[in-house]
Amino acid sequence: MMIKQIVQKDLKPLTVAIDHGEYTTSILEKVGQAGAFRHHIPSQNNGDLNLFGTIADMATVSEECMSTGFMMWAQSVCAWYIENSENTWLKENVLPKMVNGEYFGATALSNPMKYFAGIEELKLSAEETEDGYVINGTLPWVSNLLESSSKHFFGSIFTLHKKDGTPIRDVMALIPCDLDGLTMKQMVKFVGMEGTGTYSLIFDNAFLPKKYLLADPLKPYLEKIKAGFILLQTGMAAGVIQGAINEMNKANLTLSEINEYLDDSPDELREELEDALDLIQGLCEEPYTPGADYIRSVLEARLLGAEICKRAADSVMQHAGAKGYIMDAAPHRKQREAYFVIIVTPSIKHLRKEIDRLSAA
Repeated sequence: MMIKQIVQKDLKPLTVAIDHGEYTTSILEKVGQAGAFRHHIPSQNNGDLNLFGTIADMATVSEECMSTGFMMWAQSVCAWYIENSENTWLKENVLPKMVNGEYFGATALSNPMKYFAGIEELKLSAEETEDGYVINGTLPWVSNLLESSSKHFFGSIFTLHKKDGTPIRDVMALIPCDLDGLTMKQMVKFVGMEGTGTYSLIFDNAFLPKKYLLADPLKPYLEKIKAGFILLQTGMAAGVIQGAINEMNKANLTLSEINEYLDDSPDELREELEDALDLIQGLCEEPYTPGADYIRSVLEARLLGAEICKRAADSVMQHAGAKGYIMDAAPHRKQREAYFVIIVTPSIKHLRKEIDRLSAA
């Protein structure tokens, strides 16, 4: 109930400004104080792991503004990284503030996820020193960041290499935005999700102390966090689908007779969304379940969310008709937001590739 009140009172007046590019942490602070980032972090939640609780709060926010829902996902996943690490310093000094909405978190794993799926090369590399890492490379787009902020962090993976460039192994660390040698630039304007604090990150001999290390060795840690990372994204999907359904119902107040001829009615989509949420809630019960069968089910649930989003995005514009084309019309915003769920890593094509690989194994 508290999250719904924050959405109505605090977020709704900001939605159009955020859609036009205003980055604000004010809503993240409020939903953090209301407990939205706590459900899935047992060390900050009396030992209780309730992944679906975080997804439900994210969906409530995404129903109004999925840019803010996306930032909630980034924050939730960053907290998930720390919770599942063995780094006591991060758990004591960063995690409680991130869960409470005092610090802000991001996930820079788009490139590494594509790297592990054989789609891209890893873009960051580093040399290890006695007390840290000297990092070089560029990440194209990372969101929920603020330039030079000591309160903003992101999780990232880089390859350690010898002085002659020979790769040794991959490790993961939490990186603060005020790191010396890190330059942040906003290089492009996006048609949607513009108010999400999205930057290109350029590392030029940036020195990161070892106290920020999340995982070395990396593979067992990635297996531990993977299902939670993917399942948390379904909060964005559920929210934007419900938001599209809301706009269809509004359109039907005056256009119901002619809209009966369209595919994917709000009632049909609502039924499918409820079934998908039941499936997701079941998968959230044991997010550390080992084995290919479970992770394939997680990927299929995430794919299902993206595919319903795609149909909802198409249907909401058809239901709205010309009113959806008015500047700042909510149906058009829902369409743009839904397409982000479709293309954000892991995208539909990435998900299908991974599901195909697991099915063939």
